[in-house]
Amino acid sequence: MLQSAACRKRREMLAQFQRVGSGLFAQGFVSSQSGNLSIRRDDHLLITQRQCALGSIGEADLVEVGVAKNTRATPLASSELTVHRCIYRKTPALAVVHAHPPYAVALSFMERHVVPCDMEGRSIAARVAVLGKGMTAGPGELGEEIAAALRRCKVVLVEGHGTFAIGQLLEEAYYYTTAFEQSCRILYLLKGLMVDLQR
Repeated sequence: MLQSAACRKRREMLAQFQRVGSGLFAQGFVSSQSGNLSIRRDDHLLITQRQCALGSIGEADLVEVGVAKNTRATPLASSELTVHRCIYRKTPALAVVHAHPPYAVALSFMERHVVPCDMEGRSIAARVAVLGKGMTAGPGELGEEIAAALRRCKVVLVEGHGTFAIGQLLEEAYYYTTAFEQSCRILYLLKGLMVDLQR
């Protein structure tokens, strides 16, 4: 009975990863092998493996490691593991979504903060920090800065790299990711309209 309950829980978590991963891929928020997802479980976390295709996650694509300690599976984990661990240590998050939504990434080169102008975007965050300005931040870097920003806001943007969003469930972090990208798209369109009007 206990084994079947554990198997059922594992299947439910896999289904969460699959729904969110396929949604991110279908919307063009990740390429074939980019982005990463994780869920915290007490002092462990379940994270997508390196170069996982989020659009077609299978059970073998999920790696369980310690929030603070390594396991044998650690080398298989996403290259953003360090950032996910930092977020879990410094925030109350139970889920993290890292994606590369194109309008958000485009604005990250131009802005120090993204200020949503639409109602839904404003309900999530009045202002979203753009971290790593002028840096070439690689995978696993800026963990402390990202975690600190996520204590104030549910989503943060890294210049040229993408978003990190948190929630109590993967679906919640996915919602913040998609809503913020919609805000960035609206801002991008508004900036284009302003340029057209000035001609």
